[in-house]
Amino acid sequence: MNVPLVLTQFLDRAVSLYGEKTGVICEDREITYKELSERVNQLSHGLQDLGVQKGDRVAYLAPNTLEMLEGFYGVFQLGAVMVPLNIRLKPDDYLFILNHSESKILFVDQEFYHLIVPIKDKLETVEKIIVHYKDEQTNETDYDEWLAQYLKTSFARPEMDENDVCSLLYTSGTTGNPKGVMLTHRNNYLHALVAMHHLRVSDKDVYLHILPMFHVNGWGAPFIYTANGATHICLRKAIPKVIFQYVQKYKVSVMNMAPTVLNSLLQYYEQNSPVIEHDVRVVIAGSAPPPAFVTRVEKELGWEFIQVYGMTESSPLSLVSTIRPHLSHLPMNEQYRMKAKAGHPMIGCEVKVVNNLDEEVPHDGQSIGEVIVRSNGVMKGYWKNPEATMETIRNGWLYTGDMGTVDEYGNIDIVDRKKDIIISGGENISSIEVEGVLYEHPAVLEAAVIAVPHEKWGETPHAFVVTRPGHQVTEQELIAFSREKLAHFKAITGVTFVQELPKTGSGKIQKVHLRNEYWKAVGKTERYVN
Repeated sequence: MNVPLVLTQFLDRAVSLYGEKTGVICEDREITYKELSERVNQLSHGLQDLGVQKGDRVAYLAPNTLEMLEGFYGVFQLGAVMVPLNIRLKPDDYLFILNHSESKILFVDQEFYHLIVPIKDKLETVEKIIVHYKDEQTNETDYDEWLAQYLKTSFARPEMDENDVCSLLYTSGTTGNPKGVMLTHRNNYLHALVAMHHLRVSDKDVYLHILPMFHVNGWGAPFIYTANGATHICLRKAIPKVIFQYVQKYKVSVMNMAPTVLNSLLQYYEQNSPVIEHDVRVVIAGSAPPPAFVTRVEKELGWEFIQVYGMTESSPLSLVSTIRPHLSHLPMNEQYRMKAKAGHPMIGCEVKVVNNLDEEVPHDGQSIGEVIVRSNGVMKGYWKNPEATMETIRNGWLYTGDMGTVDEYGNIDIVDRKKDIIISGGENISSIEVEGVLYEHPAVLEAAVIAVPHEKWGETPHAFVVTRPGHQVTEQELIAFSREKLAHFKAITGVTFVQELPKTGSGKIQKVHLRNEYWKAVGKTERYVN
């Protein structure tokens, strides 16, 4: 008889083989895998007492804490569905997601409770709100007191199928309302097996949760590292100083993060030179980092840099940028450039770059097409949105909306989101390529490039720039710098200097906000730089 691929097996294995080992460290608390399992059982008993049944949705609005981590397994033991909420949304966003998902219970960290207060009376299906780290002023159920009522003994699980939905993840919704991505136990289980192979995860690892667990289940981290009996370290906020302290204190061996967070670590290292004497792997996804980032991480920090690619709809990872042995003879600058690409397909993933006729583009590193994916990680569909599901999944392939090229070695390079490609005078310009050049300027701390209208060329690249502390640079200097480094049609034609760039909860830059900000600033007029 086949054993269904359900995620509860991962914690069962950890308890069986690593029960007395430290499983989770959260601030000043350290608990073993056995103790984690007992807390998970209490949570499952408590949810059952509240009437939660198989298939019901349970929402979480929390940072990376023990309470968030145990939530996955406590919810899964009932066959219920986890709905992790992005901590950077607005109350109206939560109102839409909670009502659209028909969530029955909401767990919320005290830090974010104020975001729920304005919408509390408009929640249509939420029957109870339970607060982590509750203060005396909040008139809701206290999580610790509630949990303590219930037995630590094993929970009688309902029969579960690997194709049952286990998590409902709402995409950022840059256009219209966010869509709920349905991922199954099978999606997440097989994704975990594939990812742990390519990231070389073992029971010796100490994993620091920098990437938010709400973000595609922290790229599957609650599953990958639990299955291996690795140690989880929870981190509420991605503060560079604290990250380095944790890496030193707990001998952290692996971290996942967005490029913007890595950039902040590089800046901190530059100023403070903390000493890290053990091996560290840093896994990056999001917009492609400049090759200079890779060089600095590996040469200055001495950490191994691993670029991956994925999206919520594919559980998420599909590509990895590690250098294959037969390519290790290439010059180091070429290897660093290769490591900055999205990479080659992971085991069990088919990934192609196709043109408008669904034909594969030439592997010349120049021809641009849309990245499409077929794998066991591809979602079941969008919750209550069959039209969007059919638009995104066609003939078994997930159309990502990301535009890319393929080099002669089969490495895919993401050049932009479909909507972010800049078309100037009929030429396609990758905003990521332009940003990479700007990062080479010593005064540039962060940069994001968008398309703006141009009388002659249709549209041209415009940069939003955050300067490094103590550095000064003018708009004309940056324009001249980009013209020196790029073909002239790719060079920026204007700069807006800002204090910070708008980011998602995972640290990804939100260009839609930059476009809105740009239009608000210029009104109906526009200045041009030729």
